[in-house]
Amino acid sequence: MNLSILSVQGLFKNYGEATVVNDMSFSIAPGECLGVIGPNGAGKTTTIRMCLGLTVPDAGSVTAFGMQMPQDSLAIKAQLGVVSQMDTLDPDFTCAENLLVYGRYFGMKDAQIKERIPSLLEFASLTSKANAKPGELSGGMKRRLSLARALVNNPRLLLLDEPTTGLDPQARHLMWERLQMLLQEGKSILLTTHFMDEAERLCSRLLVVDHGKKIAEGAPRDLIAQFLEPDVVEVFGAGALNLLDSPLETLATRLEVSGETVFFYTANAAPLLEALAAYPQLRTLHRPANLEDLFLKLTGRQIREDA
Repeated sequence: MNLSILSVQGLFKNYGEATVVNDMSFSIAPGECLGVIGPNGAGKTTTIRMCLGLTVPDAGSVTAFGMQMPQDSLAIKAQLGVVSQMDTLDPDFTCAENLLVYGRYFGMKDAQIKERIPSLLEFASLTSKANAKPGELSGGMKRRLSLARALVNNPRLLLLDEPTTGLDPQARHLMWERLQMLLQEGKSILLTTHFMDEAERLCSRLLVVDHGKKIAEGAPRDLIAQFLEPDVVEVFGAGALNLLDSPLETLATRLEVSGETVFFYTANAAPLLEALAAYPQLRTLHRPANLEDLFLKLTGRQIREDA
């Protein structure tokens, strides 16, 4: 028996000669937050668009709530909530009116929507802004309004495409708190993000994608343990790069360089830290391996342009 609320099997999407999504498969269980991380152009947004029926796959299938996309797209979308990367709020309507008009797209009666509006605004911490227009809101308020709008039809599954991009730390933390509340209510979330702390905080499982392919899948801490050494020592300052040709190389399992910083990956940092005491001009940071290390090991350190 398939308990998945969303099942994606063997998705392919080509644009001309470029394969944007290459044999993508995953599923989401009820109450689960599945995170999708990868560089720009990795195929994350295209995958979400295929899940929404906005882009037709060249091969593969999307099943949600036991129905097929795109054949049953209207019935599926009735149970979905979506927050896209870009702000799609109507600037001419107030916060309350944005919720009202959006609810009508689902065939909801005005009385039914108006009954939900106070609790949705309260959830978004926007009760006092009910009659304000989006242009009067901060970036964090707009993102929370977009989330509240996505909840107007009481969806079972939320598809969130980089929902906290552009927010300051306080606004991001408030958004995380709201998403945790939704998970505790039993809603499922598919989340794409560039924030590794966001992925680790919210997601019970992660997909790492690159060049349209899934290259790793698992719980955040399990992936870190599977692919990385437990300790990381970052060394930076004048002359740090000279360590690449020094005996200290033998004290690490693996070295990486980013700019003027040398990253030593090791299972035991003590001998390395002792040896680095002989280099007082260098600065060091000793920490446990994290999701950012995983991301950079699996997808590389080179910056890519948006695709």
